[in-house]
Formats: sequence, structure tokens, C-alpha cells
Amino acid sequence: MKTNLLYILTDIRFWIVLFFVVRLHGITRPPLEFAHNWRQTTVCMVSRNFLETDANLFYPRLDIAGEKTGITGMEFPIFNYLIFLVSKIFGYEHWYGRLINLIISSIGMWYFYLLLKKYFTIEIAKNATFILIFSIWFSYSRKLMPDTFSMSFILAALYYGTNYFDNPAKKINLLLYFLLACIGILSKLTSGYLLVLFLVFIFKDNHSFWVKLNFILTSLLVLVFPAFWYFYWVPNLVSEYGFWHFFMGKPIVEGFRELLIDWSESIKKFYSSGIKYIAFGFFTIGLIKSIFEKNQLLLYVFSICLSAFFIVMCKSGWTFAHHEYYIIPFVPVMCLFAASGLSLIKNSIFKYLILIAIGFEGFVNQKHDFRIKEPFGNLIFLEKDLDQFSIRTDLIMINSGLFPTPMYFAHRKGWVESNDKIINKDYMDAAINLGLKYVVILKRALGTEIKLDYPCIFNTQDYAIYKVSDQNSPNSK
Repeated sequence: MKTNLLYILTDIRFWIVLFFVVRLHGITRPPLEFAHNWRQTTVCMVSRNFLETDANLFYPRLDIAGEKTGITGMEFPIFNYLIFLVSKIFGYEHWYGRLINLIISSIGMWYFYLLLKKYFTIEIAKNATFILIFSIWFSYSRKLMPDTFSMSFILAALYYGTNYFDNPAKKINLLLYFLLACIGILSKLTSGYLLVLFLVFIFKDNHSFWVKLNFILTSLLVLVFPAFWYFYWVPNLVSEYGFWHFFMGKPIVEGFRELLIDWSESIKKFYSSGIKYIAFGFFTIGLIKSIFEKNQLLLYVFSICLSAFFIVMCKSGWTFAHHEYYIIPFVPVMCLFAASGLSLIKNSIFKYLILIAIGFEGFVNQKHDFRIKEPFGNLIFLEKDLDQFSIRTDLIMINSGLFPTPMYFAHRKGWVESNDKIINKDYMDAAINLGLKYVVILKRALGTEIKLDYPCIFNTQDYAIYKVSDQNSPNSK
């Protein structure tokens, strides 16, 4: 009995499944947790618009483009489309995306383990995967965001790509590498940086010229689809439909300067956001260990990945320094080195206690993501309250500044603006001429109260609704 329990507890599948179940807690809650609710609701907008407006995968739509269609360039919306497909069967619910992401990310953790087990000890593979579970992936794998979703496909692509080099005659591995890498990069361009690891196989491997050529040509073909989407189709959608939303990075030199200005916040993403303090300590030990031991494989992994990821950082600049989820693609590398550092400890009990401490620190620092603060929770009533005197096609304006979150819960289209814009009469007159019918003034969550010189038709402690256009307005229905 004791032996069976030990076997279960030392099987990484147990921990992946256990914390899959743990993260189901509150899975049906709306995307209103404090961290990046804005990012999650843009995913929801696109998914819902596929269902309600147009299911064309090449024309994703947001609800914050004012009088425009909302069609714009963004990540290739595979994640959004999966939410749409589930909604076609069961009816729309925003939490489907949470569950889809959690399932895919958990599978990605398993592929991470399988990949590491091929080149390192089983102990390092298990411990690295355990640390990954409690890293920033713990909370972001249940968010309505494509970051861990995309990285999971990349990890699986790495696994099958290396399988191809193990057995070149088995072409199914090359095909799976192609498909998974395509999906991963299309879902999130920055995730693709990790594929630079194949440079080790190209330049250091003993396989034949033809094996390497097949892989290189397949990899070039992988890049064709993301290149078309991100560098042709995204700018084309922005130009044609007149609405820019997606951040495509900035010049590397400019981004590098921004990283230097915010150097403390940039570095913090590694030790605070990525894997937290205890695991980061062992990451540092693992890195030093690989240098002293002259472990070529680990040094190749670190130098290649850090060089490629540094380009991602420089392209992101200020955004990297101030958005914690930008560290997600580098976290698996950090987990590997943390596990390598942990391998220096020979006492099993002490090692397990450290792993428990790493897990506890990761969980405690992210448990806030499983609840919604009271002012935010009340935003779910916006749609019902607006439905009392407004129809879904009415254009509205909300004083949430850069946050699209309340527009999603209003289930309408229109503008999200600052208070300064809303009290500007010329700006408001122009918006009314474009069809603006109602203004929602948030008082607590995502906005601060202002009084408007329009009829107030609804008022609570959380928001007030003003009617700014009558039936005779130019674009009223």
C-alpha cells in the first residue's frame, strides 16, 4: 500500500491531473479577475462575434471600434474559434475558453515532461514539470488568453520534431511537428522563439544532410503561414477596416531603450512573475552548475533560448516590463534549470520539502486569481440593465478608458473612452452623429464617476446610464 502511494505521488501525471482539477474551481466565473480582464474579454468578443455575426476565421471582430465593423488584425484566432465551435453545440458561455485553455495547457505540461525525459534524467523532467505547474502557468492556463495555449503546441512540436531526428524514417513525426508548430506560432507569434532549439540538431547533430534538409524545408513551410498572417493579413485588415488594436512590437533599438529605462520591472518578470523566488533561486544555482560542469546541452539551451527571447523582449519594450504574461514563453527554460539546480540536493526528503515550498509559494501568490472582487463582479449586470431600454444594435460609450471589459459585458458595440473625452462636447457631438445612443459612466470598477448634461435613465452605486440621442438623431434607428 505504501509502495503504491509513493508510486502515485512520484508520477508527474498525478500532479498534472490533480492541479487540473484544482484549477476547475471557479472555472465558470466571468473573466473579471483583476489581472488582465481586458485581455480576456477581447478574446471573448471575437469568439462571440464568430457565433453571432460572422464565422469567417479570417475576419475577427471586436466590439470597441465605435461605428465601424470591428474587424481588425490580431493573433490568428484559433483559440477563439475553438470557443466558437463549442458554443455552436452548447450555446455561448464565456468560460468555455477557460476550460479549453486548461485542457490544452495541461497536455502541454505532459509534452514538456516527455521532451525533457529524452535528454535529462527522469527526476529532472518530473521536477521541472512540477515547477512549471506552479509557475505563472498556474493561473494563466485557466485564463481566456492564448499564451500558455500557444506554448503548449510549441512544446508538443518540439517533442515531435526531436522524434523525427531520432527516427527520420517515421515521417508522421515531421508532419505532427509541422501542424503543431503552425498552430503554436499562429496562435501567438512570440511562442515560436523556442523552436530555435532545433539549431542544435541542425549544426551539432550527426544526421545526414537529407534529414536536416527535410527538416529545414518543413520549418520554412511552417513559417509561411504565420508570415502571411502577421505581416500581410493583419496590416491589410487594419488598413481596410480602419481599426488598429493588435500590438505588433516596435523597433528593437527603441524597445531595448525602454527595457533599460524600466530595467527593474523587466528583471522582476523573471524572478517574481515567472517562477517566484524559491524556484528562481534554484534556477540561478542550476545555471551556475551547468557552467561549472560545462554541460554543453544545458549551455546550448540557455544561450540559444535567451538570445532569441531577448529579441522578443526588445520588440516588446515597455510592454514586456509592464505585462507579466510576456514572460510565459521563457518559463519552461527556467523550470528546466531550476530542476537541474535542485538535483544537487541528494536528500530526497529535503528535496520534496523544497518542491512543496515551491508549489506553496506559487499557489499562494496566484490564488487571488480564483476570485473576483465585488466592484468588478457587478459589471455582469450591465447587459440586463441596458436591455430595459436599449437594443443590442444601439451604439454605446463607456468611460473605461483603454479597458474593453465593460463593453463585453454590455453585449453591445461602441467606444471605450476616458472621462476627458466624454466631457468634450465636440467629441460627443461627433460620436452622436455617428450613432451613439447611450453613455455608461462607471463609478467604481474601471472608471470614476462624472456627471453629464444628458438625461440619466438608470443609476446604481456601480454605474449610471445616460441617454444622449433621441429618435431624431442622424443614425438612430
